[in-house]
Amino acid sequence: MKLLVTGGAGFIGSHLVRRLVVQGGHQVVNLDALKYSGNPANTHDLNSHARYRFFHGDIADQALVKRLLEEHRIEGVINAAAETHVDRSILDPGSFANTDVVGTGVLLEEARRAGVKRFVQVSTDEVYGSVETGTSTEEDRLVPRSPYSASKAGGDLLTLSFWTTYRFPVMVTRGSNTYGPNQYPEKFIPLFVTNAIDDQPLPLYGDGCQRRDWLAVEDHCAAIERVLSDGEPGQIYNIGGGNERENLAVAEQLLSLLGKPKSLIRFVEDRPGHDRRYAVDSRKLTKIGWQPTVPFDDGLKTTVEWYRKHESWWRPIKSGEFRAYYEAMYGKRLREGSSA
Repeated sequence: MKLLVTGGAGFIGSHLVRRLVVQGGHQVVNLDALKYSGNPANTHDLNSHARYRFFHGDIADQALVKRLLEEHRIEGVINAAAETHVDRSILDPGSFANTDVVGTGVLLEEARRAGVKRFVQVSTDEVYGSVETGTSTEEDRLVPRSPYSASKAGGDLLTLSFWTTYRFPVMVTRGSNTYGPNQYPEKFIPLFVTNAIDDQPLPLYGDGCQRRDWLAVEDHCAAIERVLSDGEPGQIYNIGGGNERENLAVAEQLLSLLGKPKSLIRFVEDRPGHDRRYAVDSRKLTKIGWQPTVPFDDGLKTTVEWYRKHESWWRPIKSGEFRAYYEAMYGKRLREGSSA
């Protein structure tokens, strides 16, 4: 297919673009605004590939989106462009609403007008809110509890409305916590790995007993591709890794892999509205042929090794805009926190 992938210079997006171009044989146009977490280095190896084109721009730019869809005769759209970090959404909720809702709306309308055959909205399990027991199914009520998850829920509902109203063939995926190489170091695993490499404290929110289901990025991308090819229009598909762990346990495991002491863990004041647990039921997706393949222990080891070997990728990031963000989020918390 001729595909438009938005956010393809980000973490999940860059892995997805590479999979679609190299393994899937698709022609891919990558549209990315290159905000703080979008990094051209993530796809530099594809720049000379005959089936790949990159464009710098915002999904809320209607004229640009319209031109790309028409000029490249796009048949399928995967919207992976998003503001994605809960902590940043607390600092700047308006930016999240603009990208995740307004931008999604522009993309949907222009794709509908262009006659796109398949539209996949990449979302998150966080739209279900904190799940104390059991697992979330695609039919469950949405209870987002942060500006980030609320903006993603808004984008999801807008996407699904295009099926009900226009019969525009949309599908929504909701993935669990994703990890792997090239992930911007504001997120839990890359932040803790890179801090530990430098013997810096690991700021662990609250008691560290929040539980997450970890999903390897390659499994997440395989699921999105499966929904693109075999998903039913108007449907939602949960993507869970089946690797539920407490944050404290993950922190201790990655310290062990790095040969670093547990004393680097620093318990800090929890963030507002921090969800205790996420867990999704992925049986609907497995029925169309997807299964996770990466055991968490193996995936975490591979991820830690990648950050150890690619300091040239993450050190420039952590020395720039990231420093001000890190101080705003963790400076006071770390000064008042306690060691493990």
